[in-house]
Amino acid sequence: MRFIKVLIVCQLVVFAAYSQKKSLIPQEDLSFLEGMTKDVLEASRIYPEQFISKEFGANNTGGMLIRPGGRDAYPSFWIRDYAMSLETGFISKKEQEHMLRLTASTQCDQSWITKGGSFVPFGAIADHIRIDDSKPIYFPGTYSYEDQGAAEWGTLPPYCDQFFFVHMAYYYVKSTGDKKILQKEINGTRLIDRLKAAFNVPPEDKDSRMVYATQAIRGVDFGFRDAIKITGKLSFASILKYRAANELAELLQLIGAKDAGQYTEVAAVIKKGLPGIFMDSRGMLLASTGKSNQPDVWATALAVYFGVLEGKDLEKACGFLTAAYKAGTLSYKGNIRHILTTDDFNERTAWEISMAQIYVYQNGAYWGTPTGWVCYAISQVDKQSALNLANDFIADLKANDYRKQGLFSAPYECFDKLDYRQNPLYLTTVSCPLIAFRKMF
Repeated sequence: MRFIKVLIVCQLVVFAAYSQKKSLIPQEDLSFLEGMTKDVLEASRIYPEQFISKEFGANNTGGMLIRPGGRDAYPSFWIRDYAMSLETGFISKKEQEHMLRLTASTQCDQSWITKGGSFVPFGAIADHIRIDDSKPIYFPGTYSYEDQGAAEWGTLPPYCDQFFFVHMAYYYVKSTGDKKILQKEINGTRLIDRLKAAFNVPPEDKDSRMVYATQAIRGVDFGFRDAIKITGKLSFASILKYRAANELAELLQLIGAKDAGQYTEVAAVIKKGLPGIFMDSRGMLLASTGKSNQPDVWATALAVYFGVLEGKDLEKACGFLTAAYKAGTLSYKGNIRHILTTDDFNERTAWEISMAQIYVYQNGAYWGTPTGWVCYAISQVDKQSALNLANDFIADLKANDYRKQGLFSAPYECFDKLDYRQNPLYLTTVSCPLIAFRKMF
């Protein structure tokens, strides 16, 4: 009898500890964020045959599309924004399958050179896809199929979309159990073969397996800084490659393929080499080893979130992000800069080479998309500071909630400390933090 009482007490203690961990963010706030994410996602849906505007036409793709945000923001189907929102669980199997097949069907099946002199390699995944005629636009900066590929946006398509395509397939298979889709042919090629072709598109440094760019041959490392020129070995794109390698290996194992091990090996090489190549003495990962090789908040937080960093490297990175949050150099109203205010390249620009002026867009504005990754990293060493950052973020969303009457339009894509606001009703600003908060708490 005494043993049973002790066992019950132990179970109650464990349950209490679990409950305390789960309630780090108040359930009311988590429910608010879930509700807002559902509403923004619905505002971002483009229903079949829904007419958007004279310029962009109607959704003629035959199924539901999800654009990066509501209202007039980005009226096309962007692969990365969609893929980054999948784990909310708010996107149906039918919707997922349509967008996965659409992405696969617009994959480049024959290398070609654009009018602007950029190169679209075999296996490349579109940056975004037009809703009216399903034409793939492989480069940022335009909605024109004919005029795409100006050199300022890179001579190769953005590197990240190949890895997000893998994630789309991985999440679909894992969430639906439909592994048969991997063997189905799309335009004459099996989906699993399309995934492998996409994975191998971004150039790599052969020794380190890191994604690589030069000034002459360059793709955007991640579309959330496509206005920034970054060269050398690329940390953020390599972190995405790490996850994609593990996911592709798992998909190959599911269908009994013999080449799964080579992708597991790639992931292991990246994980082992990343800190030595990119980490500075403070624990921050540099964006690259070439141009704009600055301490990168987003890459550092994502490396923690994806489990790439471990041991002392993990502690150092999380400790420094925590210190930066407390010092006020990291965030504003719970939103996050790409670069700490103390790490700006100079007084005229945050990044070394940017098409945006300082404090605008990707060059020093504050974004909600990475807030959850940063919270997760900070929570590894200081749960109270992580809670404070999450509270800052939720409080601003509540104060500027677009669903209230008046001139409110949060969640924004990004903003600064003055009057600059970019794109209201932006999906990843709420979807990415929600996904991370669920993982944390």
